[in-house]
Amino acid sequence: MFTKRRVLGGVAATIGLIMVATTASPAGAQPESQDAPQRGVYEVRGATAAPERTAVAGSGVDVLGVRDGGMTVVASPDQARGLRASGFALEQVGDFDAMLARRSGEARAAGVNDFPPGDEAYHNYAEMTAALRAAARDYPDLARMSSVGRSYEGRELHMLKISDNVAQDEDEPEVLFTCNQHAREHLTTEMCLHIVDRFTSEYAGDPAVRQLVDSREIWIIPQVNPDGSEYDIAGGQYKGWRKNRQGRGTDPNRNWGYRWGCCGGSSGYPSSQTYRGPSPFSAPETRAVADFVGSRVVGGSQQIAAHIDFHTFSELVLWPYGYTYADTAPGMNAEQARRFQDIGRQMARTNGYTPQQSSDLYITDGSVNDWMWAEHGILSYTFEMYPRSGGIGGFYPPASVIPRETARNDDAVDILLRAAG
Repeated sequence: MFTKRRVLGGVAATIGLIMVATTASPAGAQPESQDAPQRGVYEVRGATAAPERTAVAGSGVDVLGVRDGGMTVVASPDQARGLRASGFALEQVGDFDAMLARRSGEARAAGVNDFPPGDEAYHNYAEMTAALRAAARDYPDLARMSSVGRSYEGRELHMLKISDNVAQDEDEPEVLFTCNQHAREHLTTEMCLHIVDRFTSEYAGDPAVRQLVDSREIWIIPQVNPDGSEYDIAGGQYKGWRKNRQGRGTDPNRNWGYRWGCCGGSSGYPSSQTYRGPSPFSAPETRAVADFVGSRVVGGSQQIAAHIDFHTFSELVLWPYGYTYADTAPGMNAEQARRFQDIGRQMARTNGYTPQQSSDLYITDGSVNDWMWAEHGILSYTFEMYPRSGGIGGFYPPASVIPRETARNDDAVDILLRAAG
């Protein structure tokens, strides 16, 4: 088993200090309400190695972004004190709720679920649904709309298939694109809708688009977590909400069944932003997508060859595994690891993102990429989209960037579609 170089001496001591200082369990955050007052936004310095960042994430803070040796987190006063006691330097850059209020502006009328004024170009659930229906109506030979199931609150988890013979199940490589697992990451819904628009409206006039559509079956799920997304914009006020709406919320990207809760990369506390749920696939949204992926096993062979799960933010291309620092592990040999790296770096060269293994950030367990690869052999990546860095505003970039930042990934998407063959 090949492993990376790791700074282990002082890091192990740091992790131990954090666990003592915060009384966090090895499996994640301490039982502290995410709705507690005085949530500060901090820049954390000193977490330059992945084990140190894992320790910070495991202290119970809400990690907003990681970049250039620093972390931006939301922390309670107790969490901030615990991190400082463990040797990390923290600089408070704002109050979480005040920053959200400033970014949101004036509230909309009660009962209105839409983005704040100025951000109307983002699609809420109804608008996303209408966009998919329009694509299926306007391009009936290329696009077909369906659903993989329902969310916890009963919303359809819409999916669009794009193919030159869309009504047939052809013997062609399949590629899946998923967006908006985390509620506040609205730019990702726009990314999936951009893929829909590009591979339908440009089919007739762009030979490269036509060749890909003619030789692949493309599946797109623009909102894996519609309940959380709708809650995050209720009343036109951003809430910084990450999870689904099941109880106190489950983090969908810690709820997948492979190595669920194994390695300190998620939390067993419902108050935590990385709460993994009481059992694998306890979130109906992850179960529905997993069932769809399982349904694509035809004649004993998985038809989906490649997958991107879009997130924000930090401008990264990430690949498995997230649960271990090792480059190789059971189910991932050296040749397979090199293929992930090679394709990930090719994609990153086209969009300017930084390519790396997921655990190079910090340990995560129960993630979609690990499950897709380990359970189905699907070449699965996470893209952390624009911006490169930022506080809570990093989740809410102005709507004016949507065209630029979605088109920025066109070449990378094409690379993965070709690699699937």
